[in-house]
Amino acid sequence: MTYQETIWDDSPSLKSYTLSNFRTLPQIQKLSEETQFEMEVVGNVLPFKANNYVVEQLIDWNNIPNDPIFVLTFPQKGMLKPEHYEKMATALKNNLDKKEITNIANEIRLQLNPHPAGQMELNVPTLKDGTKLYGMQHKYKETCLFFPSQSQTCHAYCSFCFRWPQFVGMDEMKFAMQEGEQLVQYVREHPEISDVLFTGGDPMIMKAKIFSKYVDALIDAKLPNLKTIRIGTKALAYWPYKFLTDSDSQEMLDVFKKIIDNGLHLAFMAHFNHLNELSTDAVKNAIKAVRNTGAQIRTQSPLLAHINDDAEMWAKMWTKQVQLGCIPYYMFVVRDTGAQHYFGIPLVKAYQIFKKAYSSVSGLARTVRGPSMSATPGKVHVIGTANLNDQKVIVLRFLQGRNPDWVQVPFFAKYDENAIWLDDLKPALTDKFFFDEEMKNFKTTHPVEDYPES
Repeated sequence: MTYQETIWDDSPSLKSYTLSNFRTLPQIQKLSEETQFEMEVVGNVLPFKANNYVVEQLIDWNNIPNDPIFVLTFPQKGMLKPEHYEKMATALKNNLDKKEITNIANEIRLQLNPHPAGQMELNVPTLKDGTKLYGMQHKYKETCLFFPSQSQTCHAYCSFCFRWPQFVGMDEMKFAMQEGEQLVQYVREHPEISDVLFTGGDPMIMKAKIFSKYVDALIDAKLPNLKTIRIGTKALAYWPYKFLTDSDSQEMLDVFKKIIDNGLHLAFMAHFNHLNELSTDAVKNAIKAVRNTGAQIRTQSPLLAHINDDAEMWAKMWTKQVQLGCIPYYMFVVRDTGAQHYFGIPLVKAYQIFKKAYSSVSGLARTVRGPSMSATPGKVHVIGTANLNDQKVIVLRFLQGRNPDWVQVPFFAKYDENAIWLDDLKPALTDKFFFDEEMKNFKTTHPVEDYPES
């Protein structure tokens, strides 16, 4: 590392870097003015925030621009399509006022599929009294997602994030819910729900006393169907001090223990995108602290061009996670939103990377599933390729489906080396995929006009 500012053996304070101050970083000042301007252009459209831990502990500034954590957190020119880049670059060069720049940014954002997989149109649940819960999603019967209003940010932003609309100031695009009472009411009204997933943003950006209020509401309700609380978080990778030396770190760990002590399972859904994020003593100690509460840590990440499209790295990462007591859970496919054109990997290549990595780890790491697409009909698993009736096909199945009966049913798509998403695939051996008609009917029973404009 070329520059150290924070005293990492003490109780470090979080310092954030955004468009307003990223040029003050000595490491950034060593980059060309052209590169700094490119970051500013992209950062005016897609969300950008790094912090001192990421900058000083995770990025190798001697390996710029190829360092994976640098690409993961700092805007790169290719993350915008050329026409979008030129539109914003022109606006900045012409010194348009802030409102005009924001309007141009929003025009571009609305072309980036801000709510993929029917999140806004198909997943927003309704109470029995007709109240729509825009701070929740309920796609699969066993699990509902809850977006606390206090978790609509993160310690740092991932440049690939499929929830980027949460962070760009377009409030009509956000999922957020302030109170926990409606969450409790919805789970009570839906006995099929066994898991509540706190997500965001990042729930671990919240202070422990705030998070505990939501947890207490669920615990005190004594919901017989609730078995598991999940937390979707990047905090272990981006700010492990949340569980070590922050002022409420012990209080947060106590909340985790309270969940366990009340007979619920706590599943920590940790996002690790690269082996380098598991390299510091801080992250290792934080993992140990979380596990000591009785929580179980499961790990997941999308497969990303420019960052982790390397089977050997994935194998090492899964092996390291198992060594640290974590359970490898998912390798995802980059969602069809935001900078998918920059990060996306063709499904055939994604399967080859997964297979090579999977075949070189022990059975304890083979808990991982992938490559998996969180598409509109459900989580679609790319199983591999095959030859059927003299036709080369891609073999797929559902790990989760809007209709549970779809789960584990194999189906086939025409072989396509360029397809990067379910919508790019054509049915093989039949005219339609087996779920197409039912999915079409589902969409007609959930009209888009029932939901706010996005």
